[in-house]
Amino acid sequence: MPTIHDVEVRDLQVNADERGHLVEIFREDWEEYDSNPAMSYYSMTYPGITRAWHRHTRGQVDHFVCPKGRIKVGIYDDRDGSPTDGELDTLVVGEHDQAVVRIPGDCWHGFKAIGDEPAMLVNFPTNLYDYENPDEERLPYDTDEIPLNWDEEASG
Repeated sequence: MPTIHDVEVRDLQVNADERGHLVEIFREDWEEYDSNPAMSYYSMTYPGITRAWHRHTRGQVDHFVCPKGRIKVGIYDDRDGSPTDGELDTLVVGEHDQAVVRIPGDCWHGFKAIGDEPAMLVNFPTNLYDYENPDEERLPYDTDEIPLNWDEEASG
């Protein structure tokens, strides 16, 4: 389970039968979605690829779901005044561990596609993407500023 202040995880119910399965990934009555998303998108990431690090500075909250494949999510808190300043969370989610991960956008975050197949990530951010003035700060995935080795086993 996450330890960083304001990070939340909701296990998702997989409703399976002989035809396949159905998983609800967004409901307005879930408390993890503190406001309705402004948009949604999905990305496909090839095995072994890391998409990190970035953060948002204008109040955006991200909600990650991985319906296909598996991802290791990294979240690092360096927010001034946060009760968990300096803490790192890692979680593995995906088609066999269905969950939505609520990520305060002002924490550094990213993910790595793990396993031997591409991973699909669905995100429900609370702010619209601004093509002219993106709300992102970036660091390389292997920065020394964040104490995560993406190749080590996840803690949660």
